[in-house]
Amino acid sequence: MKYYSIGQFAKLIGKTEQTLRNWDKSGVLKPAYVAPSGFRYYSQEQLNHFLGIKNIERERKIVGYCRVSSNKQKDDLERQVQYVKEYMIARGYQFEIITDIGSGINYNKKGLNQLIDMITNSEVEKVVVLYKDRLIRFGYELIDNLCKKYGTTIEVIDSTEKTEEQELVEDLVQIVTVFRCKLQGKRANKVKKMIQELVKDDQDL
Repeated sequence: MKYYSIGQFAKLIGKTEQTLRNWDKSGVLKPAYVAPSGFRYYSQEQLNHFLGIKNIERERKIVGYCRVSSNKQKDDLERQVQYVKEYMIARGYQFEIITDIGSGINYNKKGLNQLIDMITNSEVEKVVVLYKDRLIRFGYELIDNLCKKYGTTIEVIDSTEKTEEQELVEDLVQIVTVFRCKLQGKRANKVKKMIQELVKDDQDL
């Protein structure tokens, strides 16, 4: 399935763009997605419904997966979701978004478990992520192999390779952060200092 611009959708259903705008305002037919620019987009599902097309074979979904490490990064999560949405809209994908807040080395996140369940139920055609480590930091190859077994592909928007030093520091910060969360008092403060030093050393590279 795909998305249609207001002009394309109006032509396909034999209506004018102004009619669709009026329907949007009155609630008769809302667009499936409205971009920040204000452009309206309508889905293949809406077109099928409007034209009365039934008994269509169910298609597998394209899922955008977005993740940040903590609640303090909710603004970053919103920007990530917006970027992934605009990327998929531009490619005409019919999609849904799954979000997570949690460490990249935590395998028991709600969104990740939901995504894996959908993949193993053969519901997902493609998973779209901004960076590889947004999906998972350790074990990406394991998830990739799982996807392949169920005919699912992973599409990484930004595949810019990081240096070995950057990857090592980020991995260490993730590991230390998880252990810090399990500690209390002076031991936690010591770990906090270790994280700050790692981040500082990374910035000096």
